[in-house]
Amino acid sequence: MDKWLENGADWFDTNGNLIHAHGGHMLHQGGYYYWYGENRADENYVSCYRSTDLMNWEFRRNVLTANSQALRTRVRADLSLFDKDKQKKVNIERPKVIYNAKNKKYVMWAHYENGSDYKCAACAIATCDTPDGDFVYHGSFNPFGYMARDCTLYKDDDDTAYFIAASRDNADLHVYRLTEDYMNVECTVHKLWQGEYREAPAVFKHNAKYYMFNSYCTGWAPNQGQYASANSIEGRWSTLTNIGDDTTYKSQPAFFLTLTGTKATSHIYIGDRWGGRDYHASRYIFLPVAFDENGSPVLNFYKKFSINVETGEFLTK
Repeated sequence: MDKWLENGADWFDTNGNLIHAHGGHMLHQGGYYYWYGENRADENYVSCYRSTDLMNWEFRRNVLTANSQALRTRVRADLSLFDKDKQKKVNIERPKVIYNAKNKKYVMWAHYENGSDYKCAACAIATCDTPDGDFVYHGSFNPFGYMARDCTLYKDDDDTAYFIAASRDNADLHVYRLTEDYMNVECTVHKLWQGEYREAPAVFKHNAKYYMFNSYCTGWAPNQGQYASANSIEGRWSTLTNIGDDTTYKSQPAFFLTLTGTKATSHIYIGDRWGGRDYHASRYIFLPVAFDENGSPVLNFYKKFSINVETGEFLTK
């Protein structure tokens, strides 16, 4: 078993293969942590790994592929090819999965593009009865007609879920409350930081306050991360403040994992180190969020880490 992982290094699953879970998300269910993320190899779209310790990851399957079952409940339902002459796949990016206890479904939201350009700027939905089964694709659409690019999901303590996505050619971040089944947007809650060009949103909650990290739009190149806070998702958000260094330690936010143990509660920043032109060379960093004497979040870099899921401690060296 791996006792330490190195940030930005090659990470392998228990079969010895490179982990491909880019722009991903984690879900804790039934004693396992499920890690979903982009996998653009071959006919794949979204891969799934699981772990009991957050250190050693077992590959389960590619849960969404170009050959997945599709039920057309939204505007576009084609997962296989956008341009049949060029034999080009669509793009499914930043997949996020949450569990809906009422309908007992695992619901995935993601960013959808046509595979040739970024003009669709839509969100896509898929569901499954199990966390690591074959997801059924329900198509893509533009929420209330708006663009939706880099995105995240957040489920609050009362099970209200929100979809947050870059809109208006990435100039704004839109926040949508989802319907009770998590299958559609119910209303637009916010249009945040208009003209700031923020993307890659990621949200966590600490001491009854909500924090949203995000990045500037610089393509594959890393940039200065920023965050804002609010007393509720639907409340008033603060202005943006810098976090980390001027490249966010050569990463971009993917999501936060909150780990509550017997000794500590750790909020873990999980970011992508994109490979740029070599997409498959993209790697990951896990960093703990600390808080200063004023209660403001602090993100420091550590080369290596280990996680104790029982105590909730995030160890660094």
